[in-house]
Amino acid sequence: MSASISIKNITKRYDDVTVLDNINLHIEDGEFVVFLGPSGCGKSTLLRMIAGLESITEGSIDIGDKRIDTLPPGQRGVAMVFQSYALYPHMTTRQNMAFGLENVNVAQDEIDRRVNDAATILEIDHLLDRKPGRLSGGQRQRVAIGRAIVKEPKAFLFDEPLSNLDAALRGRTRLELAQLHQRLGSTMIFVTHDQVEAMTLADRIVIMHEQKIEQIGTPMEIYQHPVSRFVAEFVGSPPMSMLPINHIERTPEGVTVEVSGAGKVATAIALPENFKTTGAVIGIRAEDTSVVSAEDDGLDLTIKVVERLGDRTLLYGCLIDGTDLIVEDSGRSSVKAGHIVRVALSSHAAHIFDGDGLAHHSQQEV
Repeated sequence: MSASISIKNITKRYDDVTVLDNINLHIEDGEFVVFLGPSGCGKSTLLRMIAGLESITEGSIDIGDKRIDTLPPGQRGVAMVFQSYALYPHMTTRQNMAFGLENVNVAQDEIDRRVNDAATILEIDHLLDRKPGRLSGGQRQRVAIGRAIVKEPKAFLFDEPLSNLDAALRGRTRLELAQLHQRLGSTMIFVTHDQVEAMTLADRIVIMHEQKIEQIGTPMEIYQHPVSRFVAEFVGSPPMSMLPINHIERTPEGVTVEVSGAGKVATAIALPENFKTTGAVIGIRAEDTSVVSAEDDGLDLTIKVVERLGDRTLLYGCLIDGTDLIVEDSGRSSVKAGHIVRVALSSHAAHIFDGDGLAHHSQQEV
């Protein structure tokens, strides 16, 4: 049976406060989708509505060809993994994983099979007789995931499951989740505010902002062609630099924009005639800049902070009018804070955002 999920015209209100406003989304069977957005955007609420832990004000939710929003949580065919592990401290790993199945009277030999299979998949079969107090944070999270796997659900729902792990363990667990999805082939929805988790795990990312869906796309579609200034600044590390536009000159190749402190920047972007210039900015990612020699054409940037990351160096500086710009240099960069460097921008990699924050991109490949 298909485990596709269709969310139709979903609205959620608490009295006069609207938390989600007319959300429509279709998730394919076996797809790994990440809900990404800042705190308060409604992503966890939407996940909890799919799970049946929050009521729906308007709209409906289907899994396959069956409507499930009218069903109690236990009959929806989904399993949820929470940010807190929620393990019973007095039970062993085996007992924690089996508890939910025992409550619905699954036969003991079937429980044993499911628990052993899940433990093997998660490589925690040697931990089945340990209680949570003797497990590390990563091991506890695996047990929580195992408890979901044994239910053999149609879809897995993850609510910021890596938030309690340290940086190194988060990286390893991300890899394990990706491998788990490949092995199970199940539909998975993962909620996070961490764009690195979204970029590395998702088949598609659903960007949520101010109670609505801002953009849906693959990680690279979101990164390379953000539909709005919000998406451009939210996705990517470091964030995209935004330079205010003073004047736009149309050319056969696109437009040339005049930027305070930076002079004219040529782009391959074609803008509509009704483009809203007031409040418009040109956006550039750090990797689409380069430090050049003082004799070359470019912008003069006064460096305030140098961030050395090993394989690359990020230079945080300001133009002559005080506008901030983040530039990428090589890992062996000799630039120091206080230096003035000449910077070139890739004209085909720039993005222009109008006064309403809507994006316009080059039609050429970067």
